[in-house]
Amino acid sequence: MSVKGQIKEAAGFIKEEANEHSKTTEGQQKAAEGRALRNEGRMEDGKAPKTSAPGTGH
Repeated sequence: MSVKGQIKEAAGFIKEEANEHSKTTEGQQKAAEGRALRNEGRMEDGKAPKTSAPGTGH
C-alpha cells in the first residue's frame, strides 16, 4: 500500500462522511467528490473501488 493512496483514501473518507447527510445539492456533490477521491486512493493501492452511493455505509 502506498502512502499517497492511503492519504487519498483517508481524505476522501473524511470528505464523504462530513457531507453524506447533507440535503443540499452542494453537500451531495461534495460527498460524491469525497467518494471519487477515496476510490482513486483505493485503486492506487490495488483495492476495488466503492460502488455504492455515497452515504449508504455499504
